[in-house]
Amino acid sequence: MFRFENPEYLWLLSVVVLLALIRFVTYFNQKKRLRKFGDPELIRQLMPNVSRWRPLVKFCLLELALTFVILMVARPQQANGISQEKRSGIEVVIAMDISNSMRATDVSPSRLDRAKMMVENLVENFINDKIGLIVFAGDAFVQLPITSDYVSAKMFLSTIDPSMIVNQGTDIAGAIQMATQSFTQQEHVGKAIIVITDGEDHEGGAVEAAKAAHDQGYNVYLLGIGSTNGSPVPDPDTGNYMIDNQGNTVMSRLNEQMCREIAQAGGGAYIHVDNNSSAQRLLDEELDKLEKGETTIYSDYTEQFQYAAAFAILLLIIEICILNRKNPLLKNIKLFKR
Repeated sequence: MFRFENPEYLWLLSVVVLLALIRFVTYFNQKKRLRKFGDPELIRQLMPNVSRWRPLVKFCLLELALTFVILMVARPQQANGISQEKRSGIEVVIAMDISNSMRATDVSPSRLDRAKMMVENLVENFINDKIGLIVFAGDAFVQLPITSDYVSAKMFLSTIDPSMIVNQGTDIAGAIQMATQSFTQQEHVGKAIIVITDGEDHEGGAVEAAKAAHDQGYNVYLLGIGSTNGSPVPDPDTGNYMIDNQGNTVMSRLNEQMCREIAQAGGGAYIHVDNNSSAQRLLDEELDKLEKGETTIYSDYTEQFQYAAAFAILLLIIEICILNRKNPLLKNIKLFKR
């Protein structure tokens, strides 16, 4: 099996195409200016040592060299073989509410920080499972595509903050819909969507989205975080509590009824998150019920970037050896006359 360890760098290949377009436009404009200067055949006779094709050949060589450099940076790798080891696990996409109400401190140290601790503990218990991370407020976006790289998952988790999303609100339906598009195509493996929120759904449609997800084979679990009694929401800009348009302190309450309805429609379970560890235990028990899918594990990969580097160096050497002007020593050889 062949792969690129860092495929994101392959987007740089678009630079190769862009340079080719610039070269074409430049060549066309140059020909146009020469026609204005005089008869092209007469100009060619006045400059007998100027080659028509060598600059183009040199440019193509540089383009190829750049292509191989980009391939080298993307780190091509070849699998040494397929191991006989079979690993079983599930796929989990976590949709984390990062609206301003998650700053409330009715759960210590705050709703958002407690949610992060839950996810981090969950990842630490994973062995052969895959995890993806979505953050949402008024909008939703993928923070981490589904992966078995738990180190990256923890790293992305630590950077989450409500300031990441300008459009505030709580669009649970949008988060669930995005989560359904984030799983792999592997069959016969349990796939869970875990929504961590205080349940203040401002957009609506969450129950319908959860039911649609369940119909597609996904189980939707709701982790309700916060207090039903309500809590003021800290304002990071002023250091005080947030106030509404009438000057009243904004109170955020956990909507347990909404959370239960979403979980029921999604074929999952509702779990209330407070300041003890029972929520973590209940979540682990629920996920253990899901079907574990077997995957084939490839053995160690061998780096292949050195071949791309060798080709790039060879092309650069050839490009340097080709002169823009015709070589007088080779003028009688038909191959080099152009």
